[in-house]
Amino acid sequence: MFDGFLVNFVIRFTIHSLKFHFNMLPNYSLTHPRYEKMTYNRCGNSGLLLPAISLGLWHNFGFVDSIENGRNILRTAFDSGITHFDLANNYGPPAGSAEENFGTMLKHDFATHRDELIISTKAGYAMWTGPYGEWGSKKYLVSSLDQSLKRMQLDYVDIFYSHRPDPWTPLEETMATLDLIVRQGKALYVGISNYSAADTKRAAEMLRNMGTPCLIHQPKYSMFVREPEGELFAEIERQGMGCIAFSPLAQGLLTNRYLKGIPADSRAAKPHGFLQQEQVSEFAIEKVKKLNEIAQQRQQSMAQMALAWVLRDRRVTSVLIGASSVEQLNVNLGTLNTLSFTNDELQHIDHILNS
Repeated sequence: MFDGFLVNFVIRFTIHSLKFHFNMLPNYSLTHPRYEKMTYNRCGNSGLLLPAISLGLWHNFGFVDSIENGRNILRTAFDSGITHFDLANNYGPPAGSAEENFGTMLKHDFATHRDELIISTKAGYAMWTGPYGEWGSKKYLVSSLDQSLKRMQLDYVDIFYSHRPDPWTPLEETMATLDLIVRQGKALYVGISNYSAADTKRAAEMLRNMGTPCLIHQPKYSMFVREPEGELFAEIERQGMGCIAFSPLAQGLLTNRYLKGIPADSRAAKPHGFLQQEQVSEFAIEKVKKLNEIAQQRQQSMAQMALAWVLRDRRVTSVLIGASSVEQLNVNLGTLNTLSFTNDELQHIDHILNS
């Protein structure tokens, strides 16, 4: 009991300290012509446009990170035309802290621009202890979204996702809950993430029959993860859904970051990072080196080419990037300057990836 009290005290003290520091930061004024800089794509058969590049808050926005750095990244993103910010209940660390920090930044910097923003969150992975803290039950999804709205100080989110399929809860229950959430006004649209092609078909048909079409699917997709190109993309297109790819840079592998080893400040070196050191293999790096030669010929960075490659597929509405700094964000935004590929380039890239 004492340990639990101590943990709660430390968390409350950390939140109070962050908010005090945040209030000391200079105010933000929007001065840039944002929308001329961004490409916007229609999300499936819906009326919604999403920026070709969206910003995910999976990393770099938790209590372990610099809130000032996160705030500068968000400001730069919005000034550059990124209108879509993607979160989940368990983003941090600790879980929930990314939403809490984002809510504070939203209130201070973007409150008068809420109608210009697409804010999404998800529930599906473990969030709290006990039998109701993860997966896809009605109990969990409704409770989780209520908590997320409170953390972000919002009345609604634009998109709410089922973050992963639940092997034990009937899909009908999960989809009926997404429909309920829209009817309650807690989300404008709903989506799914990490669903197979078969489950995507079933989920989309259920939601359509309820009168709440499934707006979007969020799969993992990159040069190193190409499984969605098969049945999943075909099903997404058949269902009239949009698609937003997460981890398009393979957690940083598809950049220049690891060409000479693992930097001390990289994701692979962090104890709370999702990229493991064993994933930075010699085999993977050799491929990245060859791909980087093509990127240089295109006068792009490796990351820019990898993002453009994901966007080459017309079924991909947006790529979801992370950013640890304003400089990194600006480099990735430079992707929009060169999106097209020649047939020779695509064939060369396929040869490298398949070798």
